[in-house]
Amino acid sequence: MRTIKPLYFLFAALYLLGLTGLAAGAQAGGKPGVVIQVSENSPAIWNLALNNAKNVQQELGKDNVNVEIVAYGPGIHMLKFDSEVGNRMKEATAGGVALVACGNTMKAQKLTTQDLYQDIKVVPAGVVEIMNRQREGWAYIKP
Repeated sequence: MRTIKPLYFLFAALYLLGLTGLAAGAQAGGKPGVVIQVSENSPAIWNLALNNAKNVQQELGKDNVNVEIVAYGPGIHMLKFDSEVGNRMKEATAGGVALVACGNTMKAQKLTTQDLYQDIKVVPAGVVEIMNRQREGWAYIKP
């Protein structure tokens, strides 16, 4: 019985911390967010990430959720202007999905913004962008 009471308080504290984190994330942008990682050079993964983004918006309402797809490493090819999913990226950005490219990957692969689809945001480091979003309370998905 003595060990149950401290465990109860530990779980209660962890639960409250979790709720506080979610509330902080929702307060930061006024609505919940999801960040989707794309780090593979695979059209199937790219389509899955875009499907995930679209499904989240359909379920929650596109005006009720922030959705961001962050591409880095081999996944950066998804965001190139000649990408196989270029037509879907246009649809995604028109629907409010933020498409984000890793600046470190762009430098390593000698890419410029002219190599990317037109509505791409470039951040210094894709992994740090994902970390920041998670710290803000955003959900994380890696298809």
